[in-house]
Amino acid sequence: MNRREVPTQSLRRAVALKYDSKENEAPVIAAKGSGKLAERILEKAKEHGIPIQEDAALVEVLSKLDLDQQIPAELYGLVAEILSFIYRSDREMGLKK
Repeated sequence: MNRREVPTQSLRRAVALKYDSKENEAPVIAAKGSGKLAERILEKAKEHGIPIQEDAALVEVLSKLDLDQQIPAELYGLVAEILSFIYRSDREMGLKK
C-alpha cells in the first residue's frame, strides 16, 4: 500500500489587483492562485517592482472573486489600505511625487 504524505503547511496563496480609473470604478482581480502559481505571481510582481502587501485574511476574501471582477464596495476600505501602502512605497522609491 502506497502512502502519500499530506503537506502540513498550507499552500501559499496570492491575489494580484490592477486598477485603471479610466477603465474601472474599482480595482479588479488580475491574477490569483495557490502553490506554484502563487509563487509565480509573486515573482512577477518582484520582477516588475510591484509592491507586495501580505494580508492572509484579505487574500482569502479576494481569492473567492473571479478574474477580471471588480472588488465589491464592501472591500473598498481594505483595498484602500493596500493602495495607500503602494502609493507610500512608490513615493519612498521616488516613483511618484
